[in-house]
Amino acid sequence: MSSETLRMIDLFSGAGGLSEGLSEAGFHSLFATEIVPEYARTYSINHKDALVKTADIRSLDANEIRNELGLERGELDLIAGGPPCQGFSINAPVRSILDERNHLFKEYLRFVDAFAPRAILIENVPGLVSFEHGATLHAILDALAELGYGADVRILGAAYYGVPQMRWRTFILGLRGKNLPSHAFPEPICHAPIKPNFTTIFNGHSLVKEPSPENSARFITVKEAIGDLPSLKCGEQGAEIKDYACDPFCDYQRRARVGSIGVVNHEAPLLSKINMQRLQYIKPGGNWTDIPFDLLPKGMQRAKQGDHTKRYGRVEADGLASTILTKCDPHWGAFIHYDQDRSFTVREAARIQSFPDHFIFSGTQGQQFAQVGNAVPPLLAESVGSAIKSILVEGE
Repeated sequence: MSSETLRMIDLFSGAGGLSEGLSEAGFHSLFATEIVPEYARTYSINHKDALVKTADIRSLDANEIRNELGLERGELDLIAGGPPCQGFSINAPVRSILDERNHLFKEYLRFVDAFAPRAILIENVPGLVSFEHGATLHAILDALAELGYGADVRILGAAYYGVPQMRWRTFILGLRGKNLPSHAFPEPICHAPIKPNFTTIFNGHSLVKEPSPENSARFITVKEAIGDLPSLKCGEQGAEIKDYACDPFCDYQRRARVGSIGVVNHEAPLLSKINMQRLQYIKPGGNWTDIPFDLLPKGMQRAKQGDHTKRYGRVEADGLASTILTKCDPHWGAFIHYDQDRSFTVREAARIQSFPDHFIFSGTQGQQFAQVGNAVPPLLAESVGSAIKSILVEGE
């Protein structure tokens, strides 16, 4: 089977980070469903051949969609998807089985039953492993087994796969009618200074894939990720399509520019006057503790020095970024540029997430940041997709 013929659908697709990476690995997206209209619009812009349904997945008939795509049951290569993960997050205020988002896995399984794909991919937050003491994860694996899929789970650190940030994701992979081989999850390609701060043990085994000692490659730095993008002042908008600041000076930038018409989605958010005052005191690698006491937000004046270590953080040029969130607001994380007194732009956040520059985000700036922060890093998705592809192709 040629890799060009591998076909997939993406459920709970968001803006399409998972599909973007899987397409680089050799999968072609036929269909996506996403409930948020602006996310679905971004997906459509960047995956023009895919049928995109803007709808609550619970309202969709999976068999009707399969017929609309002209597929027989068992013909699809892959169903990928990431049901909303807030209910499973270790950072969520309340992690309860009463959260209706936690039951959307059943909708994913309903599509698996209707399509009977050769492989499945589910991604989620690391907190899924410890949620309800592992009962939810056990239930998912058991349900997949009942549908005829041999499945397993791993937690992957994005920085180990060339993504310049401290982000972790849980991946469940499964094959129809057979056990998942040990090489189904990709091996890390580089070392990075990241540490899990969540449960990593399931059924008595560690789920984290770590780089081998023989691997000498290092992680991608923030400067390598965004150092060729044009400088901006706080609040500066500029032209819709901007020129690059310089020629690419690393492979990461060269890869990011493939197919690009220039720098888009690169406008500096406007910060308040007091936030601009605070930024003057924060050195690279520093955070809110660098700010004079009288300039601190009232709530943070009562905080301990070791609390909220990422807030008002200025990234180091030769370090990793912290996890890109749905808001790159300095009050919530380390989102201050290493040598410019402003917070990250959407394009910088997207570069740190490993999106290529030809990927365009639609909507307001706030909506764009949310789309980037909620996405699976495409480079991580590509690594996972390449491992799945090799199994599907070799299995013919």
